[in-house]
Amino acid sequence: MSTFSASDHAHMAQALRLAERGVYTTQPNPRVGCVIAHGENIVGGGWHARAGEPHAEIYALRAAGAQAHNATAYVTLEPCAHHGRTPPCADALIAAGVARVVVACSDPFPRVAGAGIARLRGAGIAVDVGLMQDAARELNRGFLSRIERGRPWLRLKLAMSLDGRTALADGRSFWITGEAARSDVARWRARSSAILTGAGTMRADNPRLNVRLDRLSHRDVEPR
Repeated sequence: MSTFSASDHAHMAQALRLAERGVYTTQPNPRVGCVIAHGENIVGGGWHARAGEPHAEIYALRAAGAQAHNATAYVTLEPCAHHGRTPPCADALIAAGVARVVVACSDPFPRVAGAGIARLRGAGIAVDVGLMQDAARELNRGFLSRIERGRPWLRLKLAMSLDGRTALADGRSFWITGEAARSDVARWRARSSAILTGAGTMRADNPRLNVRLDRLSHRDVEPR
């Protein structure tokens, strides 16, 4: 069992905050953040924004430049070790001369599944796994559910009045939820790959079921 320092926790927490920047844009890829640090000093950071674009480790290494040599990389998900739409991040970390990699959680995707960690260790890099694992898994519930359980992660949104009603008795369309709840729904919709509703709702309300970008924080949707 690895013993993690206060600096380790602080840097992984920052990597998780960076990963959250891609919460609405990375699908079907997972949300990943990376921080490069020497001791308490962060020298680079990045996050994955969209499928097909560089992964978090690449942005962090670019930001760190030569300072990545002998540094520690904090990554919220195991670095990939395969060639997909982008090259392996494990190879990039090795080439940069990183001395240690701290991974929040392993990646169950079959083409990774421990291969990234094994490649790093094979290159002589110290790898510690499990720091803030629960928070990292929470960030990628849908991704992990698809791979580990073979089914999507489902969320239910149900609006009703205090007396248990979901519509007016005469059938007229009327907001039950307030502004805060509608903003919350917009955030959850933006995180989702698909939205399902009943035929009755479609006939009665013909809802747009879209994402109101004005209800999302600009911090969450700005391009990387």
